[in-house]
Amino acid sequence: MHLAQVNIGRILGAMDSPVMAEFVANLDPINALDNGNATDMVFSEDWLKIVNLSVWESIDTLHTYVYKSHHLDFFRKRAQWFEKATQASYALWWIPKGHTPRVAEAKDRIEHYRKHGATAHSFWFSKPFPDPELTHA
Repeated sequence: MHLAQVNIGRILGAMDSPVMAEFVANLDPINALDNGNATDMVFSEDWLKIVNLSVWESIDTLHTYVYKSHHLDFFRKRAQWFEKATQASYALWWIPKGHTPRVAEAKDRIEHYRKHGATAHSFWFSKPFPDPELTHA
């Protein structure tokens, strides 16, 4: 199994606006750490809402990327570019190797987390669920 992650955010201005300049200038270097641009898809009709959807080998590899790579510098500055979230804005879930999650699936996982909290269907770093293949081995 692999780990899928989605996070959504509402940016403070258009991608070509001055407020977003530093964020946009660093998209390619940061996305290169995660093997490509995971933000180039539409999540909703709200054009200021952007989504990041990616697949990882494990919780540990995603955790290392988020908290122990150059990504952390930008994660800490997110308030400069994104509105403060008022509800859950990210989710993690296990997928079969080779599966490419789609936006509809990601929306379902976030909505599930918002309604039910952490479950095997959708969880967070703070309440992870183990890879189901490892728990049934």
